[in-house]
Amino acid sequence: MSSIDSATILDALNPASVAQLAQLEVFPEIESTNAYLMAQPAPDIGMHRVAIAGHQTAGRGRGDKRWLSAPGSSLCLSIAHTFRERPGNLSAMTLAVGVAAVRALRDTGIDDVMLKWPNDIVACDGKLGGMLAESHCASVANASIVVGIGINLDLPPTLVERVDSDWAHAPVDLKNVLGRTVSLEPLSALMIDHVVDALFTFEEHGLRAFAKTWSERDWLRGRDITVQQPGGAVSGTASGIDRDGALLVKAETSVTRIISGPILVDGTGGPST
Repeated sequence: MSSIDSATILDALNPASVAQLAQLEVFPEIESTNAYLMAQPAPDIGMHRVAIAGHQTAGRGRGDKRWLSAPGSSLCLSIAHTFRERPGNLSAMTLAVGVAAVRALRDTGIDDVMLKWPNDIVACDGKLGGMLAESHCASVANASIVVGIGINLDLPPTLVERVDSDWAHAPVDLKNVLGRTVSLEPLSALMIDHVVDALFTFEEHGLRAFAKTWSERDWLRGRDITVQQPGGAVSGTASGIDRDGALLVKAETSVTRIISGPILVDGTGGPST
């Protein structure tokens, strides 16, 4: 298993990211970068800690779904951050991080990345990656969070066959999308720079600072979907998000706000969360 060069990542970070970096740790293999940072002390206010792994043996997605990866096949990166002031809508932060991921991937050379509510990164109608945000600790004054991002770099065919995907197409990776190999270190630096910037922007301005870009990259918008809810299934057309980040599903006579729940995209044959 090839090692990750932390010095190369540090050299590629912009000065603002370095100034607020409490610690950068790299691991050839780890159970989960998110779980690791959740078990560590929260960073000081305004600071962040980063953990990057070449392979996760127990990576997690939303709803405790497994994030499958093979050694060297994916970017597995988590950032712990403590806000100076507690944001008013922490539940929408994943959407802001999604915009940050799109911007980092744009700087890598791929400009047609989309976002599937609430936490998937899409390219060529397949899952390119995903995000998981967890509350580390919170108080009335501030809050600490851990954000995990996984990006498929070069998936072996045997892994693609094992991925539990209910999308219309198989999962995709950057190598196939770009037609070239993407090095983990420069992509890690870009992701850290954009996510850290997004966290500070979200703290100050909330979701509204990201709403326009998110809407432009909304993969679900206009698609007919069914969302499983405690009171029964809600069917209609995905119609963007509201100011709080809830998914809007428009039927003939109503619009329903969706906070969470398995989503069935009509024509794909199974639920997608």
